Amino acid sequence: MEERPVGLNLEDKKAVVAEVSAQVAKAQTMVLAEYRGIEVGDLTALRAKARQSGVYLRVLRNTLVRRAVADTPFAALADQMTGPLIYGISADPIAAPKVLNDFAKINDKMVLRAGAYAGKVLDKDGVQALASIPSRDELLAKLAGVMKAPLSGFAGALAALAKKREEATA
Repeated sequence: MEERPVGLNLEDKKAVVAEVSAQVAKAQTMVLAEYRGIEVGDLTALRAKARQSGVYLRVLRNTLVRRAVADTPFAALADQMTGPLIYGISADPIAAPKVLNDFAKINDKMVLRAGAYAGKVLDKDGVQALASIPSRDELLAKLAGVMKAPLSGFAGALAALAKKREEATA
């Protein structure tokens, strides 16, 4: 007689719903993607990138996620929760879309399905548009560069003026 795999028991299901609910409570963005046919090594690399970016990334049962997002701004995504999905959830509005979109660019088996941000459901193009926005750190680095440029130019001008005066007095 063949043994059948045992599914999650009720306590395990409750624990998963509670865990996802906790992530959703502090999240600004959720992205759903199909992952059919992706090799384990590639998924491991994706999970590592997600961890670095502060993204909660898991393959979950759709019915459990539907329960976890009920009565939240992500409830409208329930219609999209069919088939084998991997869920990316992040407090940073750009992190989850960026991680999954960047992976989808290099692995054609990852198919972005939908997402949600600020209570609005996004289609694949919407998720990609959100992913193209620079992250907070990238914006801060650009701002620092813009603020530093006039100072370094001013310092260079002062140094040139001081050198010119030295030559004039010598």
